[in-house]
Amino acid sequence: MTTPRTPQKPRGSGRPTISDVAALAGVSPGAVSKVFNGTGRISEATAERIREAARKLNWRPNAAAIALRTARAQAIGLVLSSDSKVPGVGAGNMDFISGIESVLTPREYGLLLNVFIAGQHDEGHFYRTLAERQRMDGIILTNSMVGDTRPELMARLGLPAVLVGAPWKPGAIEYVDADPPSAGIAETVDHLVGLGHERIAYISGPKDFVLPVLRREAFVQRLAEHGRQPHAVVALEYSPARAAEETTALLAGVVRPTAILYGTDTMAIAGMRTIQAAGLRVPDDISVVGFEGLTLGEWVDPPLTTVQRFAFQRGRAAAAKVLTLLGETVEEPVPLERPALVVRGSTAPPPGT
Repeated sequence: MTTPRTPQKPRGSGRPTISDVAALAGVSPGAVSKVFNGTGRISEATAERIREAARKLNWRPNAAAIALRTARAQAIGLVLSSDSKVPGVGAGNMDFISGIESVLTPREYGLLLNVFIAGQHDEGHFYRTLAERQRMDGIILTNSMVGDTRPELMARLGLPAVLVGAPWKPGAIEYVDADPPSAGIAETVDHLVGLGHERIAYISGPKDFVLPVLRREAFVQRLAEHGRQPHAVVALEYSPARAAEETTALLAGVVRPTAILYGTDTMAIAGMRTIQAAGLRVPDDISVVGFEGLTLGEWVDPPLTTVQRFAFQRGRAAAAKVLTLLGETVEEPVPLERPALVVRGSTAPPPGT
């Protein structure tokens, strides 16, 4: 009686190959590569079948080849788009960056920070170069713009990417929905209308950034629900200096606003100083509201009413999502609280009420 034998490769053919494993498992060589490289998405049942085929053939992937193919930079890119003339991180991004680092650092990932001036740098060239040089494993994008082409570029480059905030086109990219467009806006309008304000202005963020566009729409809509129209709606870069200029222009009008909402806390603080320098009082003559929730707002005079956006949580959520795209496991929960209005001393009923 003859004992069945495991098929052997022809003499002189050398050790089993990845193609042999693929044939035995009934998959493509690419699927075998994904399992042993830890890349791509393969069902657990298929992955186990591939591993079993490799065991039967006593096949082991070439360690040097795996190192070349799977070597990670252990770095996540963060791109901050600035609409100001001088690139800067900005006070509002510090907690956001800290949140990212709190997730990356324990997993031995670094953060590669880049700041671009909108319209002045070729971001596409930057992404292509870093992808070719394998300088980062994934990327966190911010400030989606109208007509944003970055999601499509990330897909072509095969670079895992997560956007913080609302995308220009739904379904184009994984994103962290940390700031629903009306969140904080509706509460602010309700608060100011409840105090008796009728002339409410909004000095907002850049005209082509998606979130400021949506917030301006939410502002106008919420006022309409109260039977009011905005005193003014201004779109400009996130710049305290520009906010001060626009505040001066509003104060110079025949009828000035009794309340102003700003796109960031630093813009609001600049506006508050401008109002005070003009001999007016905050909040007695004009109420001021920021939109960020910086700790600094507690220490200005008067303390700043603001919309708390929980930047640290946004950073943690973005980092957790991009690591998940890379196949890492993030066990701890990453909560996302809805932006909330924090009422302090810079808002009060309008004069004469």
